[in-house]
Amino acid sequence: MIKQKIAIIVAGGKGERMNADIPKQFLEIKGRPILMHTLEAFHCFDSNMKLILVLPAVQIEFWKNLCLKHNFTLTHQIVAGGNARFYSVKNGLEAIEVPSLVAVHDGVRPLVSMETIQCCFDAAAEFDAAIPVVDLVDSIRQLTENGSLSVDRSSYKLVQTPQIFDAELLKKAYEQEYSALFTDDASVVEALGKHVQLVEGNRENIKITTELDLKIAETLL
Repeated sequence: MIKQKIAIIVAGGKGERMNADIPKQFLEIKGRPILMHTLEAFHCFDSNMKLILVLPAVQIEFWKNLCLKHNFTLTHQIVAGGNARFYSVKNGLEAIEVPSLVAVHDGVRPLVSMETIQCCFDAAAEFDAAIPVVDLVDSIRQLTENGSLSVDRSSYKLVQTPQIFDAELLKKAYEQEYSALFTDDASVVEALGKHVQLVEGNRENIKITTELDLKIAETLL
């Protein structure tokens, strides 16, 4: 069965670390909000892909006005989010009614590459669950009761998005009760005992959360 490709873009940030008056997903890079660049990345990958944007209810009207201001006409469905990322993704999943592979992506990761998206979809088609990761380049330490100790960084990976899953699997995973241990979609799926396939991500695929991130993204774009 050929499954439809769907992307749920989750954007619920407040921009507290940006020293900005508006949420970080609405800050501009190259004259347009970050979120528009992110949506366009998935549209460029597959123009037939259904795009679902999950925003806090209080931000939806502001987003619609931004779309008018920037003449942003890319088709996407808007869904109101919840009071935590877990519930926002769950709300987005309710808009999916067909057999599909669903990518869940951070709204403030506009620099995801076409290769990363493709590799994640390919792996999800085979394994039902796939996430992009990159190697650590810094040394890391584990905090202990007596201080800290050095650990082997080759045993760890940095996790990115899009995290892509069979929609039926992901919906089942999100039927579980919320846990503080659910830091991303992969952790929710793994709680069912499901293996998650790791795929090589692209290092430019940063999550824009600080003013420095914003400057780096401007340079890369």
